[in-house]
Amino acid sequence: MPQEFQGNGELFIVSAPSGAGKTTLCRKLCGIVPQLKHSVSYTTRPRRKREINNVHYTFVSEKKFKDMIKKEEFAEWAVVHGNLYGTSIKRLNKLIKKGYDIILDIDVQGAVQMKRRIKDAVYIFVLPPSMKVLQKRLKFRRSDSAEQIKRRLEKAREEILSYRNYDYVIINNKLGKAARELESIISARRLGINRFNSRLIKKLK
Repeated sequence: MPQEFQGNGELFIVSAPSGAGKTTLCRKLCGIVPQLKHSVSYTTRPRRKREINNVHYTFVSEKKFKDMIKKEEFAEWAVVHGNLYGTSIKRLNKLIKKGYDIILDIDVQGAVQMKRRIKDAVYIFVLPPSMKVLQKRLKFRRSDSAEQIKRRLEKAREEILSYRNYDYVIINNKLGKAARELESIISARRLGINRFNSRLIKKLK
């Protein structure tokens, strides 16, 4: 039997085309918003310069990843640009049980899986201001060949059409502004009636 996601915390699912800045945005929010944690995904892709294992991603072999699939340890997993990425149910449960809300940056495929499984999560799509800017950001990373960048841009054009399946859309033109917009979404969700402690009403009587 697969592990089940359990807890009362909020899940914020952030998707975007490669290079739109979703990971940077999510990590920035975790440094600003109290009780918000960024769940570290598993991946089989090679580690880039300056990336730290178990901080940016947990880097594993393809064999290890496929063993985890067989054991149904992922809330979602997908093949993205030839590499495997997945979100651990165990890690989500661990953070929720500690009282945290969780922000996940996952691709469109993974978000579709999460939506089937967890309908009341908050789904947010991040767009670049233009394809020209996206191409510039991908080149600036200096981690992909010209052919890889071309494929990422082609994939981005397909993924952008998925924005309609999300609850909110943020255009990441300036990181500071995009971060404030994402923070406002999280704050609004936390102020929802489902998070209100009804015991506080007794103090007002």
